[in-house]
Amino acid sequence: MIGCGGTGKSTLSRILGERLGLPVHHLDVMFWRAGWQPGTNEQLAAELEPVVNSEHWIIDGNFASTLPMRVARADAIVWLDLPTHEALWGALRRAAHYRGRSRPDMAEGCVESFDWSFLRWVLEFREKSRPQIENALRDHGGHARLIQVTRRRDIAAAAALLTS
Repeated sequence: MIGCGGTGKSTLSRILGERLGLPVHHLDVMFWRAGWQPGTNEQLAAELEPVVNSEHWIIDGNFASTLPMRVARADAIVWLDLPTHEALWGALRRAAHYRGRSRPDMAEGCVESFDWSFLRWVLEFREKSRPQIENALRDHGGHARLIQVTRRRDIAAAAALLTS
């Protein structure tokens, strides 16, 4: 499950995990430490390696450094490729909903916030991160079923495709 923050990746991952009986792994939980202290890309890759080498999984998150290893082992990739304004609205709703607490798909001790750094990341996602996703899909994901969702109202249909 890939896409900009605020697009619904974590929610859809949880729903699919429940419906399909698959374990869900959130990259934010693996990367971040309490108080929003970042781990390293090397630590993330080491923790992620046994997951992608296992038989069945759902992985939620971006982290360009791990895209090749995830895409190469995926049999289906859901890309929530929503417009920036929809991602921004989703991120704002999420921040309001979890205000003062950690989300279930975030590392413990990372209280939900909405700061300038995150705002800039969302606003620049299509320009900076989207090309990395496209490259990883082209270079490592030709074998996988790609479900690219470009409108929020189509997310439920994407879930139905994968669970029917």
